[in-house]
Amino acid sequence: MAVSVVTDSTACLPSETLERLGIAVVPLRVTMGNRTAVDGVNVSSAAVARALRSKVGVSTSRPAPAEFAAKYQELLDAGASNVVSVHLSAALSGTWESAVLAAQDFPHGVVRVVDSRSTAMGLGFAVIAAATRAAEGGSAAEVQGAATATVDGTSTLFYVDTLEYLRRGGRIGTAAALFGTTLSVKPLLQLIEGQIVGLEKVRTSTKALARLVELTVRAAGGRPVDLAVHHVVALERATAVEAQLRDQLPRLGDSRVSELGPVIGAHLGPGVVGTVISRR
Repeated sequence: MAVSVVTDSTACLPSETLERLGIAVVPLRVTMGNRTAVDGVNVSSAAVARALRSKVGVSTSRPAPAEFAAKYQELLDAGASNVVSVHLSAALSGTWESAVLAAQDFPHGVVRVVDSRSTAMGLGFAVIAAATRAAEGGSAAEVQGAATATVDGTSTLFYVDTLEYLRRGGRIGTAAALFGTTLSVKPLLQLIEGQIVGLEKVRTSTKALARLVELTVRAAGGRPVDLAVHHVVALERATAVEAQLRDQLPRLGDSRVSELGPVIGAHLGPGVVGTVISRR
């Protein structure tokens, strides 16, 4: 029997990829003012960006353990032998914890939960690797191993117009130590072991995006890589960054530009551009 793969809605995977690889998704939620919406279902990143700019209160919430347990049971009832559940960084969200609690409802080893220590395609590349191995007939241990190996070979960097939204959400992490109380700089950040870490502060967005390209090329290390360039209502910026990286990454495989989902956008704010390098 096949191993089923589950992730959450922050993975930023297109519906065609989810369908092709049979990946199940348990969504997070976004609350804007008095309205709560389901990530990836009935709210857009643009709507979240408008709410943030209008100073409307925006918050996000993880799925309850019962939601994960119901999804796991559904997959097992449909014939799966095991479930490998791969999620956004445990340091950024309680989603992983909810999945772990749900896994305890099943016999030991039936459900395996992986912390991607990232999000967006930093998570998505690990999910694709797991689902691909599952489609090849891999065991639960092999599917889990494919996810963790991809996590270890992935780097996530990003530029934000302002640290204000990360500060509001309490997810500024160790970046606060680098940037102090100055929120007006143009920061370059990185996810390291699932936490947001400050890299550099740059005075203009143009210089910051140029530096983002340089740091992404360095992260690739001359190896064969897959690339994702993310943004929140900043398609022109992201497209320009992806074009530059295409020119500077000679061993580039898959490359995509995609908008971050509403949950991630709620914490990073409009204007963000991020790069995810997955070394093969």
